[in-house]
Amino acid sequence: MNPQLQSYFEEIEMTGELGRDVTAVLTHHKFPKIAGHVSRVAAEARRLAVQFGADAAGAETAGWLHDISGVIPNGMRVEMCEAFGVPVLPGEADFPMILHQKLSAVVAREVFSVVDTAVLNAIGCHTTLKSGASLLDKIVFIADKIKWDQPGNPPYLAELETAVAHNIDDACRVYLDYLWQRRGSLRYAHPWFLAAHAELF
Repeated sequence: MNPQLQSYFEEIEMTGELGRDVTAVLTHHKFPKIAGHVSRVAAEARRLAVQFGADAAGAETAGWLHDISGVIPNGMRVEMCEAFGVPVLPGEADFPMILHQKLSAVVAREVFSVVDTAVLNAIGCHTTLKSGASLLDKIVFIADKIKWDQPGNPPYLAELETAVAHNIDDACRVYLDYLWQRRGSLRYAHPWFLAAHAELF
């Protein structure tokens, strides 16, 4: 294991069963809510992948791993990205929470041996989406928004579920527009989100 990541994962005995191992890591680091969230996202991503004819196993893998870098503290994320050659935008450096999407792709590759580029890409843009997004990117993005990590149901859920029953792009538009309408209050309007919005509208 890469020494940069070793301290976060070395105490966990990996079994090779992804769901069990991810749950063990997050529980060990006292993130039971994230563990529950990724379990729900994994199931939803698989369901959507089946619905839209995408890679169901890859979608489920991305769902399990999309928030795995939550175990890396915010204060370490810029340094960790630099260690792995991951570009950090100026706004990301000021709001390192958003770097978890890029770092989760790194952890998926380095710790969980995920080599499928499509899966890694989906993990790497699951919060913001991006322009030129693949079907798998969109599925993981929407699964994360349907099974959000806050208490209760998200305010956009009914509209999103209606849209996703028919078309994944329409579902993306629902959430991107929800965020766009609130962009003035966002701590950081990520350029990938802005580009995805511009592309789909």
